[in-house]
Amino acid sequence: MAAESGRTTPRDWIDLRVATYNIHRCRGLDRRVRPERIAAVLATINPDVVALQEVIGPGLSNLGHAEQIGAALGMGWVMAPTRELRRQQFGNVVLSRYPIREHARVDLSWKTCEARGAQRVAIDLGEIGLLHVYNAHLGTALLERRYQAPRLADWIADRHVVGPRIVLGDFNEWGRGLVADILAERLKSVDLYPHLKRRRTYPGFFPVLHLDHIYFAGNVEIRQITLERSRLSMVASDHLPLVADVRIHARLRG
Repeated sequence: MAAESGRTTPRDWIDLRVATYNIHRCRGLDRRVRPERIAAVLATINPDVVALQEVIGPGLSNLGHAEQIGAALGMGWVMAPTRELRRQQFGNVVLSRYPIREHARVDLSWKTCEARGAQRVAIDLGEIGLLHVYNAHLGTALLERRYQAPRLADWIADRHVVGPRIVLGDFNEWGRGLVADILAERLKSVDLYPHLKRRRTYPGFFPVLHLDHIYFAGNVEIRQITLERSRLSMVASDHLPLVADVRIHARLRG
């Protein structure tokens, strides 16, 4: 937008497409491991930022699926491994078309259950500033999530982290439960009902549960929510990708 002086005024907002997707180790419902199929699903969505769960990362002998998917999409990525799987890293990954400036992770593992965690990625949106994207994968047991939910909420609410926040992931909670109640105390939850007739994301071919969720805080405007339900996505993983078109507003300038 041109100002009278001939200079451009700072941007007040930027539109982004974000997605959360549990890729199930790139193993489809046909039991074939095909990272290129996951990349093809994401290419159809054309996101700016993606939170992936259950990703096989680098190992001693090869680079893993995170590298393959990032390269296929032309996106940078950062991984927060929770454990090793057959001598390769395994955990959460955030991919971004914008520069990644910071990365942090928190361990949410509980007792002898499968190791779990979350990551925070600070994405540089230029004049708009930093957008903090959180990627979480919580446990399947109620007692496990009872331990994880308050720790995740406290970590997200860290007052030293300044700027808008979007929280994505597989929360393994299909109704309004403990996790939703705790996170709702500090974040806004995306209500899927105005946007989607079909809201269930798991399992992919015939979804009956809504396990994947989006929360946000700060100068974030939710403009549209979609569920990528295609012939390819219904077989590529046991989850469907949940997609949000958002507008990030700049902080008021003095």
